[in-house]
Amino acid sequence: MARQEPQERNYDNMLKMVEDLNRDLEKLLEEIEKLTVQATWMAYDMVVMRTNPDLTNSMRRLEDAFLNCREEMEKKWQEVLRESKGEEQKKE
Repeated sequence: MARQEPQERNYDNMLKMVEDLNRDLEKLLEEIEKLTVQATWMAYDMVVMRTNPDLTNSMRRLEDAFLNCREEMEKKWQEVLRESKGEEQKKE
């Protein structure tokens, strides 16, 4: 019976190792599926942009508008900061 115990431990270790391997493979498979979906959407977006130049132009205009808006917001924020610092200095 002493010989069976190490064999049982080896079997249990091997069983656990196989279960861990299966779990890891399932996680990898899920990640690959997510990447495949992302790649499919990227390819779809590229096809749409190439076949519809108006969309590309619209995207450029939208990006330009966003950048202009962000620039104005940064300017306004700096202005607000300067004003608040000026008020703090007047209080002192």
